[in-house]
Amino acid sequence: MASIRFGKKAIPLPNSRTARTAIGGGFLLGGVLGFLPILGFWMVPVGLVVLSHDSPRVRRIRRKSEVALLRRWAKFRSKGVAAAK
Repeated sequence: MASIRFGKKAIPLPNSRTARTAIGGGFLLGGVLGFLPILGFWMVPVGLVVLSHDSPRVRRIRRKSEVALLRRWAKFRSKGVAAAK
């Protein structure tokens, strides 16, 4: 069964590929309409994570952005440690 993991938490996804695609597309559509009160721009990355379970192209984009973000985080952390000494 597919799931999204955030640290130690796991959120299960439906077994149906069609349902996962619909949920991911819904999150993306809601993120595009993020200026509305209940919807938000936070829905775009969530939609991409859900879609990355089935789409190699989206998976590749997610992995590249994840690696870039972790490299920036490591660089930021190393600057903070050097400044504290």
